[in-house]
Amino acid sequence: MDTGLAVIGRKGVFFLTKLGGIFILFIRFMASLKDLHRSLGIVFQQLYLLGIRSLPLIITIAIFVGAVSAWQAAYQFKFIGAPLRYLGQAVGKAVVIELAPVLSALVFAGRVGAGMTAELGTMRVTEQIDALESLGINPIRYLVLPRVISCIFMVPFLTTFAILVAILGALVVSVVGVDISSEMFLNGFRHSFKMGDFINGLTKATIFGLIVGIVGCYEGFNTRGGAQGVGQATTASVVISMLHSISGSDQQ
Repeated sequence: MDTGLAVIGRKGVFFLTKLGGIFILFIRFMASLKDLHRSLGIVFQQLYLLGIRSLPLIITIAIFVGAVSAWQAAYQFKFIGAPLRYLGQAVGKAVVIELAPVLSALVFAGRVGAGMTAELGTMRVTEQIDALESLGINPIRYLVLPRVISCIFMVPFLTTFAILVAILGALVVSVVGVDISSEMFLNGFRHSFKMGDFINGLTKATIFGLIVGIVGCYEGFNTRGGAQGVGQATTASVVISMLHSISGSDQQ
């Protein structure tokens, strides 16, 4: 029977092995950037598949995020007796700095990260990746590079859309449900908006995109055990990406 120390040691070795593998894949990805021009066609294809197809889900979630944020903020303002003219400021800050980048990354990890891992994992267990290597095709350039580049660019793009839609949703709820004018809400948002906050949010989104792409590709490339292994790798990819996104937001 394993002792507690043995279990901790085994878990620690497993964590360090996975962390080292992700770092090595990141280094190989960086080295493959010199061949980016050879994979531009695949990059544009992945930009559409990973990013544009995620827009409907991002827009739907962003509408509810903005609406709920405005409703809850208005309730708290009324509870403490704060003037509602600051509603646009409060919602705008929360959406631009935190809510839009984090929720976009979580949705992206759930939809794109899982699909990416499942696709690459299936290719690994069916030996398609081995076939590419036997044909002299670098799988990092052909499979990893386009997907990670697409994730890096598309998460900030989706975050920008999420910010716009969330503010629109908050505006509608403020006018219809809270009974303040659109001018009051937009003036509050405009006075609180700072380009530095927007850049900070997009920087977070870019880092989140890199994490989702690298982790998704790593788990896919290291899938073992057939269909069951693909499912386990997909779950691990989503969990790791979401944990990194949430912890990265908390450290900002």
